[in-house]
Amino acid sequence: MGRFPPYNKVKICRHGIMVFNPNDAYLGRSLDLYGEFAEAEIGLLCRTVEEGSVVLDVGACIGTHTLPLAKAVGPTGTIHSFEPQRLMFQTLCANIALNSITNVFAHHAAIGDAFTTLFAPKADPYRQTNFAGFSLRAGPPGEPVPAVTIDALGPERVNLIKIDVEGMERSVIEGATETIGRFQPVLYVENDRNTLAGELVACIAGLGYRMYWHTPPLYNPANFMKREENAFGEIASLNLLCLPDGGRWRPEDFAEIEGFSPEPLDGAGS
Repeated sequence: MGRFPPYNKVKICRHGIMVFNPNDAYLGRSLDLYGEFAEAEIGLLCRTVEEGSVVLDVGACIGTHTLPLAKAVGPTGTIHSFEPQRLMFQTLCANIALNSITNVFAHHAAIGDAFTTLFAPKADPYRQTNFAGFSLRAGPPGEPVPAVTIDALGPERVNLIKIDVEGMERSVIEGATETIGRFQPVLYVENDRNTLAGELVACIAGLGYRMYWHTPPLYNPANFMKREENAFGEIASLNLLCLPDGGRWRPEDFAEIEGFSPEPLDGAGS
């Protein structure tokens, strides 16, 4: 009878029991060393929701954001988490189950601007890499995964959409324009690709949103494990906090993006 050598770890982390792959260069390594990942992002996102909110976590990976958001919206709220990579999706489901979370619906699917089939690269879980950094492909090789649009899913209500999809952010938004126009949710969108950054900003601006850079460092000095050594140096996330124009809440000490040129933006990654 064949056996599979283990590659996952299980630890008590800041937001619950987490299964993760320590070979993941950023997400898994951060959970292993610090018992948390992207805590500054999570703290901000939890401030944007309340009891009963509905959240779409697009590019949920293994649930680092899903778990705390599920607690923040409470039993009357709902999280829909979408993850196209099969092994990550299975780990996402494991983390939801291990923490007895009942208000999360996990979907093995990609989100884009059309119904189609995309292909997720098949990464070797025994080799160190950035598993969350793989982009989907329009054709083989890879594992096929269905792609759907948020508008076609027809959510009855949405308060927050978090999007981290490795260059497909604009496609996600273009497939959600009706939903965004109807509900005016907060959008939190990764924008770390210089060649795509300006077009993404222009797309969001066209929906009547104001945008603010949120660029927290990966290392949190107040981390759950109280480790003082910074394993990630100056590495930071590059995200857009997007708020409907005319909304009452405005973030303090965030740099607002002005001038919506489709050209590459200062502050975006390469």
